[in-house]
Amino acid sequence: MTKKAKGMRIGILTAGGDCPGINAAIRGVGKTAIVKYGMELIGISSGYLGLINKEFVELKENDLSGILTLGGTILGTSREKPFKKGESIFNKNEKPLLIKKNYEEMNLDALVCIGGNGTQKTAALLAEQGMNIIGIPKTIDNDVWGTDQTFGFDSAVWIATDAIDRLHTTANSHKRIMIIEVMGHHAGWLALYSGIAGGGDLILIPELGYNEDVIKNYMQKRVEQKKAYSIIVVAEGIKKPKKEDSAAKYIAKLIRKQVELETRETILGYIQRGGSPSPMDRLLATRYGTQAVDLIAEGKFGQMVAIVDNISTSISLKEVEGKVRNVPTDLPLIQKAKNMDICFGID
Repeated sequence: MTKKAKGMRIGILTAGGDCPGINAAIRGVGKTAIVKYGMELIGISSGYLGLINKEFVELKENDLSGILTLGGTILGTSREKPFKKGESIFNKNEKPLLIKKNYEEMNLDALVCIGGNGTQKTAALLAEQGMNIIGIPKTIDNDVWGTDQTFGFDSAVWIATDAIDRLHTTANSHKRIMIIEVMGHHAGWLALYSGIAGGGDLILIPELGYNEDVIKNYMQKRVEQKKAYSIIVVAEGIKKPKKEDSAAKYIAKLIRKQVELETRETILGYIQRGGSPSPMDRLLATRYGTQAVDLIAEGKFGQMVAIVDNISTSISLKEVEGKVRNVPTDLPLIQKAKNMDICFGID
């Protein structure tokens, strides 16, 4: 323990959508800060909104007991984006200036920001304002640039795969085509992993696009091969002409024009974010949390903690800002799935 680290006062917030593992990360940060370094931990409510409104509470070690397995976030969250322009109440960067003012008045030596792409972008901008910021990546979409995996993803894969498993039985019983829509606006990691793990026959992700004729022909071939039912997994962010249709509904309409089997859609929605984190997400969130505090103790700010090839590291928030980690179109897993006659809607 360095003399400088002892007695530091660090803030922590959770922003953006909730997901399993956030409380495990809070616990990892808090226990390391308090037990290892003798720091003070300040919990900020409702993400960046709590910094604007100066809503916070000091967290003691006892406050962190029993939260490892809890879903959601004990600090609360919001989708507040303080650098967003054009708001009537705050203009000309008043929110960022207010955040910096409150950061200083709260006597914070550093601030840990737990969140996805939007959160990390804001964290990078706050670092440019002169605040000592550390980012921790979380999202069920697994699309934060600079790290191999975000916590929340493994739990969501479990949830989505379990849902697909259950839909297999009803699809087989009724000889239906079941279409399951999972989250993923820009990246198809969740659809890809849960689709393969759940035995999906057709998987559609934003990165690959799709050809309607390929989908129609593939489904028709399955009918001709006397396949009793089919499972289709689609990411919500795939391209479709009608905005009013969900991805699953649009693909269902497309297939109904070609095959005679009944087609049903299921949208998993927010259930994918809920519940207790998987063991792997608890471990990952704990690794990130402890690593974040070690960076603070070393005075290495403006960084996001990351894991690359299972090695703990960090990356500049500036480098993360504005980027999305998409599924590579040449990912070996996709080709392996194609080798088993799983269709991705392309030739």
